[in-house]
Amino acid sequence: QVQLVESGGGSVQIGGSLRLSCAGSGYIYSSASMGWFRQVPGKEREGVAALNSGGFGTYYADSVKGRFTISRDNAKNSVYLEMNSLKPEDTAKYYCAAAISTWTPAATWFGGYRFNYWGQGTQVTVSS
Repeated sequence: QVQLVESGGGSVQIGGSLRLSCAGSGYIYSSASMGWFRQVPGKEREGVAALNSGGFGTYYADSVKGRFTISRDNAKNSVYLEMNSLKPEDTAKYYCAAAISTWTPAATWFGGYRFNYWGQGTQVTVSS
């Protein structure tokens, strides 16, 4: 069974930094592209960053380019999102996602990858 568990969320002041982590299990982690999404109440979930299985191809939403960095450690089955220069509009629940070749009826495309497995999310709140 595929499991994705996020950690590292919290409250931070404007301009601050946070690092989110996501640990994956139940699948061949090194073969999956990974991503981060976020959602605020009343809005659709949006893609933030994606990274291919090799760890060298990244894709970012325009709103976070230059401020967020996605990375992965395949030896630890983990993906990370380093968030710097945080703004109030970054406040959201952040979700880790995996693009796994196993067929699932529901999926979301982002950065050229079909994400079909999700974690439970971790809240990030940015305030003054």
